[in-house]
Amino acid sequence: MLELLITMLERLGIIVTIALILTRFRFFREMIYGERLKRQQEYKAILFFGFFGIIGTYSGLAFNTDTLQFNRWASELATDEAIANSRVIGVVLAGLLGGPKVGVGAGIIAGFHRFTLGGFTGIACGLASIVAGLLAGFFRRKNEHVKLSSAFFIGATAEAVQMLIILGMSWPIEKAVALVEMIGIPMIIANGLGSALFLLIIKNVINEEEKAGAFHAQKTLRIADQTLAHLREGINHKSALAVCLILHKELQMKAVAITNHTEILAHVGLGNDHHRSGSPIQTQITRDVIQNGEIVVANDQTIHCRQENCPLGAAIVAPLKLRGETIGTLKFYFTSEKEMTNLVMELISGLSVLLSNQLEIAEADKAYQLAKEAEIKALQAQISPHFLFNSLNTIISLVRIEPAQARKLLVSLSHFLRQNLTATTVSCTTLEQELRHVKAYLSIEETRFVDRLEVIYDIDEDALLERIPPLTLQPIVENAVKHGIKNKEQDCIIMIKIQKQDGMTLVKVKDNGQGMSRERAEQLGKETLQSESGSGLALYNVNRRLTMMFGEEASLQIASTPGFGTDIQFAIPQTEEKTDGKNDPNFNR
Repeated sequence: MLELLITMLERLGIIVTIALILTRFRFFREMIYGERLKRQQEYKAILFFGFFGIIGTYSGLAFNTDTLQFNRWASELATDEAIANSRVIGVVLAGLLGGPKVGVGAGIIAGFHRFTLGGFTGIACGLASIVAGLLAGFFRRKNEHVKLSSAFFIGATAEAVQMLIILGMSWPIEKAVALVEMIGIPMIIANGLGSALFLLIIKNVINEEEKAGAFHAQKTLRIADQTLAHLREGINHKSALAVCLILHKELQMKAVAITNHTEILAHVGLGNDHHRSGSPIQTQITRDVIQNGEIVVANDQTIHCRQENCPLGAAIVAPLKLRGETIGTLKFYFTSEKEMTNLVMELISGLSVLLSNQLEIAEADKAYQLAKEAEIKALQAQISPHFLFNSLNTIISLVRIEPAQARKLLVSLSHFLRQNLTATTVSCTTLEQELRHVKAYLSIEETRFVDRLEVIYDIDEDALLERIPPLTLQPIVENAVKHGIKNKEQDCIIMIKIQKQDGMTLVKVKDNGQGMSRERAEQLGKETLQSESGSGLALYNVNRRLTMMFGEEASLQIASTPGFGTDIQFAIPQTEEKTDGKNDPNFNR
């Protein structure tokens, strides 16, 4: 009995081999971790495990109940012979991993084969195989991984059930009893251990591969996080060097390089004495990748480096693409071809796609920024000095009677128009510049209103260095003059307030004019309006530029009451570091 147990345990090596082979099949992995198999997968599993059961039968030991001797390999059996085998292992695992259908199917295949071999236990063993598959399928639990202890218990139980079926169905009963006494315990132990061992090997192999995959995925994400900031600049010598340093550190390759169409942008690692940044592309394989856009593997016969004693004996060259066109290459070097495993190939292929996508993102971001700047310019250009003709008429009327005042107004008008022109060429200016623009505008309007208009300034000088989009404050003040106090006969007041408050810079323009309804005040700045008094385009443009630069928190806040005036304000975040307005390149003297 002990000799039989040792022999059967030795033959579990066959099970180990089969287990390793099965881990290569995708459907088998899905059986381990999937909830439910598709019909086609079930058929495959039935065939595989049924075939596995047949191998377990052939690898068994033929036992003669008359001589009590074992033959080393089972083949056709005489009427007084039976087989001590590991057939149950395949059938049990079929049921545990695939469910009752797969277990019974595998049991039918393995059991029918056992029946064809003959022997006085042929019918009993064939039926026992089907029962084992049904039993294992019954114990399979959905959404739960099969435990090793469960595999051992069910494998041993299935074999014990087979012994009982042999005792109940085999004849003569004396031979059946002798057989069970001789092989029962060894087969129960061996098949229980075999089931657990089979499952252990499969799980270990798959888990190790998953760990390796997770490790490389984590590394890839780390690389993506580090390289994104550099590739936002596009592909150039500086960004390529930064990316190569990151890849060389993270992947521990012998060397990493990036090229464009014509030259090496960066090379980090071995061979940097002759693979230098700025030098022309040296190898034909790099030119082939640029031309064909496909990854290429080169060994020491095909790498063709111009340097005779180059330590780099193999390379993987992958394309870098932008909008579907190859704009450069990503190169990983090795000292020999042996270092280029399939896992390394997959990793490099993935990195090529990753970096290409980052270049696409950088290009899209650059295009977005250009579009955003173009929109700002377009919005600014829409703000025209519509009061120009009225201003010129006022100046003409003063030329003869008050030439000094006319000259003063011409200077103010010149400053106003110059600021409008400058605003279309810069993206931001200071509040001090905006305030000067407003004063130039109001000096003209105060002349037109002839002592009816009073302007009050409440200005925090420290806040004037904050930067805002150009032509922001003047349109708000113009709106107060044009729509607020236009029809007021006397005591027209406009107050301009710029103050620091709770980490923000508050800008407010208030008038005591005719005001407007609450509904109209809520619409102004958010959309253009159609009315006799105006479209609200100026305030809409101002609001758009404020929110584009600072976010929604800087949007215009408008409060108004009919007959009591209008209050328009916005707040921008204070900057920590500021420059003197006089050193500002946009500063107008």
